[in-house]
Amino acid sequence: MNNLLERITIDTNICHGKACIRHMRWPVEVIIDLIASGMSFNDIIADHPELEKDDILAALAYAKMTLSGKSLLEVN
Repeated sequence: MNNLLERITIDTNICHGKACIRHMRWPVEVIIDLIASGMSFNDIIADHPELEKDDILAALAYAKMTLSGKSLLEVN
């Protein structure tokens, strides 16, 4: 899971410092929202080819980590 979490970046200059995918303007919360709307991984990647399957898995891993009360600093 740690390798996946390396895809999550936090930069105050990108999306107001929200957790994003690989320094892109793809906040984790948007990825989670796409999944919650019923889109499959393949649907998301087809609509947004700049994303990779591991980016989606990283978003889920980050969501799980934050729900458990941990931060990226604790994990990395």
